[in-house]
Amino acid sequence: MPRYIPFPNFTDRMPVDISFVFEDEKPAGKHGFLKADGENFRFEDGTLGRFWGVNFNGGACLPPHDYAEKVARRLAQSGCNLVRFHQLDSQWNTPNIFSYTKGKRLSSTRTLDPKSLDALDYLVYCLKKEGIYCYLDMLTYRHFKKDDGVVDYELLSDKGNPWSMIDRKMIDLQKEYCYQLWTHYNPYTELCYKDDPVFILTEIINETDLFTNVAGFKSDYKHSAYYEKMFREMFRDWLKEYGEEYDWEHCDLYDSGECFIRFKIEKTKAYYAELYDYMRSIGVKIPITGTNWTHTSACVKSEEDMDFMDGHHYYYDWRWGNRERASWNHSVNDTPYVAANLGKRAVVGKPFFVSEWDMPWPNSFRAEGPIYYATLGALQNWGGFAIHTYAYTSDLDPKQPLGREVSTPIAGVPYREGIFSVWNDPAKFGVFYHAALITRRLDVSPANKKVASLATDLGKTVSTAFEGLMEVHQIKTCFDEKLPEGYDEVVHEGDKFNHVNKGVLTSDNGESYRDLKSRVGYVDTPRTKIAYGRLDSARPAASYQLPKKDYKLYMDGLTIIPRTDVAVIAMSSLTDAPICESDNILLTTIGRARNTGAQFDGEKLIELGTAPILVEVIDAEIELKTSRGDKLKVWGVNAEGFYSVQLPTKYENGILSFRIGNEDNPSPYYRLVED
Repeated sequence: MPRYIPFPNFTDRMPVDISFVFEDEKPAGKHGFLKADGENFRFEDGTLGRFWGVNFNGGACLPPHDYAEKVARRLAQSGCNLVRFHQLDSQWNTPNIFSYTKGKRLSSTRTLDPKSLDALDYLVYCLKKEGIYCYLDMLTYRHFKKDDGVVDYELLSDKGNPWSMIDRKMIDLQKEYCYQLWTHYNPYTELCYKDDPVFILTEIINETDLFTNVAGFKSDYKHSAYYEKMFREMFRDWLKEYGEEYDWEHCDLYDSGECFIRFKIEKTKAYYAELYDYMRSIGVKIPITGTNWTHTSACVKSEEDMDFMDGHHYYYDWRWGNRERASWNHSVNDTPYVAANLGKRAVVGKPFFVSEWDMPWPNSFRAEGPIYYATLGALQNWGGFAIHTYAYTSDLDPKQPLGREVSTPIAGVPYREGIFSVWNDPAKFGVFYHAALITRRLDVSPANKKVASLATDLGKTVSTAFEGLMEVHQIKTCFDEKLPEGYDEVVHEGDKFNHVNKGVLTSDNGESYRDLKSRVGYVDTPRTKIAYGRLDSARPAASYQLPKKDYKLYMDGLTIIPRTDVAVIAMSSLTDAPICESDNILLTTIGRARNTGAQFDGEKLIELGTAPILVEVIDAEIELKTSRGDKLKVWGVNAEGFYSVQLPTKYENGILSFRIGNEDNPSPYYRLVED
């Protein structure tokens, strides 16, 4: 019978504080401005840039001063070093960048609210002190109003999607907004945003393109004959210029005809180039990208002139309405190829960053998410990640249940009531320590071999090559069949690859593998070792003859005998020494987390439940090879950060053995420290 214990979360602190590991990185900006250096981010002093962080959505971007201090401190304690400010311009936010409170009617979005700016300024100041960098969005959800002078403003969706990429008035308004933010003087840092190296990345427009139905020509977006006519006439003139024939008057606006795609690529590149050049002209120094999603290879090619590439990826299969809610509870290790379409956005010769990802509540296996994504990014030599989202508001309470951050969905979108909020989710935020160490400290190193995947069908997203190779070698998209400098091989995007050990995806550096038969993933490096997935079903070859209760998971210097079915068991050295020599080790054991009284009918959520949030106790035996002998003590750490119990240990033949989850005061966290 599973055993659950209360595990409250606090807005101002984490149970364990690993900020000391990165103490030399404070304040953010000490290394100068971030630059794109080939496929890496690098600061002006040569320091490699690697980032693990969160999105602040909507009102969370503009908090009261006392909260700003607390949240910056808590993020640093968890290992985070980046916050992406997302949806600052959304009218449904309270506050938003144009209005600090609801009440006064706004007829324009051309003025930034001074109270909102003060809140953002102070948050930036607090984050900077704690060594946390900022990713600043430009156009995300701005809803144009009457006095903005935008034609058919009342018919347009948020951000004028996608017409804001082609309309002169909306482009000029975007430039004005860029100027207002980037030249704004922050009295707390005593720098304009453009002159502050705490800002490291920016994007021109969020999740928008001209190529696909999903991006907004039809779908659920309101229609404007004015902009459709404008777009068709632009296409007509382009056809005339290039001597091409096409039914420009009647074709679907998301048609994938070859010359229509070339036209859209040209228009997209022109839009990006204009905004890029403008930001450079007003003094913005950091890497700039266009957008952050992919529905066709043409979308990727449109950004080949940008400084870096950005991508979004969500691992879920839920149906989330106002009344009916269900999560299909798929595990990462139930899926052979998890993020091939995300990898497709990584382009040869450019750094890559993932500004949104998630494996959201109430998926029972969501603790796997941070481990899998961080490991994949490290193998691929990506620049980092920001989960969507830490929170939508700063009105957070330790008595808040999972999935209910606000009283009702925001802007009529059911999932915007808390299912993406991670700040109080021990299953996801609880393993951020190890994901941050994997990413920032390079505890998992890049794969050895570098493969370029040649994209030829611009009207589609073909990711077959990524499916086969993404967890084995480094692989990025290219548009030229010539072998890129520093690469070992060029393959076609549609090539299929069979693995030597079928059912096991093993990185070529041996530091990560997933056994798809046993449905268990592993990270095995000197400073971080992790087993995640359905641990009770794991049957490595060496233990086939053992009774079920004695299945063993083997890593170099660490053996785990699991007695709980689903879990992440993660161990990281909190010193520069490998685990086998370290005198300070963090052991995190996280599986399912749920609200008190939560009820499901199969996959369907019947009752959300209430606080306190409960975590399942993970029961396992640990056998650790260590040179520290019996001087290494094992302490449980509770939610408040107190030592809750000292576990009995046995040291014999260089192996420290102990059992977790069987004690009177169990915890998800254990510190192995030398007295």
